[in-house]
Amino acid sequence: MEFSSRARQRHLRLAGDKREPYPHSLQFYQEPPTETISLNEFESFAVDRLRLLKVVENLGVSYVKSGDAYKSKLEAELRKLKFPYRALAEDDYDARRKDHISHFILRLAYCQSEELRRWFLQQEMDLFRYRFNELTDSLRQKFLDHVNLSFEALTARSLPSVQSDERLQPLLNHLSHSYIGPDYSVQKNTGKISLEHIDALSVKSFPLCMRQLHKALRENHHLRHGGRMQYGLFLKGIGLTLEQALEFWKKEFIRGKVDADKFDKGYAYSIRHNYGKEGKRTDYTPYSCMKIIMSNPPSQGDYHGCPFRHSDPELLKQKLQSYKVPPSGVTQLLELVKGMHYQLACQKYFELTHDVDDVGFSLNHPNQYFAESQRILSGGKEVKKEPSHLGNSQQKNNSQESVNSNSASTSSSMTTDAELEGLEAYFTED
Repeated sequence: MEFSSRARQRHLRLAGDKREPYPHSLQFYQEPPTETISLNEFESFAVDRLRLLKVVENLGVSYVKSGDAYKSKLEAELRKLKFPYRALAEDDYDARRKDHISHFILRLAYCQSEELRRWFLQQEMDLFRYRFNELTDSLRQKFLDHVNLSFEALTARSLPSVQSDERLQPLLNHLSHSYIGPDYSVQKNTGKISLEHIDALSVKSFPLCMRQLHKALRENHHLRHGGRMQYGLFLKGIGLTLEQALEFWKKEFIRGKVDADKFDKGYAYSIRHNYGKEGKRTDYTPYSCMKIIMSNPPSQGDYHGCPFRHSDPELLKQKLQSYKVPPSGVTQLLELVKGMHYQLACQKYFELTHDVDDVGFSLNHPNQYFAESQRILSGGKEVKKEPSHLGNSQQKNNSQESVNSNSASTSSSMTTDAELEGLEAYFTED
């Protein structure tokens, strides 16, 4: 069915009234939005734009930015997330509105530190450059005639009023280091990992951050608060049962300066709490890459954090060389670190240590690293169950809730870090 000429003109006039705030598909984001939106729409817009900017970052270090592959992949992402792209010249009010509002939401989330600002500006500039270059000559001139290119100071001036809003500030704080991948809070491989195999697994399937923690634990027979949190939840995520975790940590700690009685009184409770068996009985989630990168930086004597983010470049270089990373690979990794592409550096480390050219996924979580490593090393098959007398009842209970951690379903994971406050209180003892 087609509109008559007169009906179509009337339709376009009405649509034009609606499009008045957004006369062009490309925006310079000069004025913040003033309309009222729901918290659900606020969150949805923010997460979608964060997904888009993550893709922009990934493509920017993987492809030539003026190349056809870069353009086609970025356009596909814009289409999928319903942001304006070159095929939408006029009738894309909803996409333009989403583009406008989501940009300012992430401005608020990413204006809170110099490092966050630099990352946000780089991705937004790359996105703007692509979209500007894709305009026709007439649309490009129309845009240049319309916008005012004068500079105005940073969004940070808006923070005082936003910080007083108890609904928005937790979302904004979390967005800057939010995780948008699969949920690893439910264990897929419960009871399938044998304690005897952890040393070998740490070498071939642990990301660098967890390999570093495991090595420090074996050498020092102790980890401080931050290390126990980061590593303990990771081990839970790869499949260690509560009983296995208690055995693992107790054996290692009593090899150091902690006797069995002190461990039972000072540490066992916190491990049970970790598994949701004490306190609020919350099933705590393993840390994502962004949480590790952006929160609780390590101090002297700590081994937690992200080696690509928190290590001295020369020490990182020595560590990579000791792990047999080829010189050309070390150079690539250090260049990514220099550009503050820490997750992409970890992804490149995965490719180098697994001898693959392109992993085919965006690395966002240490447990994702482990799961993908095991998938590749086993030829795409599931991890084989290791015989163990431990954790039978735990395995039986969890098997009913287990999910495939590599499934396509994702979670916006927009819950704040408040759930960890109770747990962290039990880990304060060094």
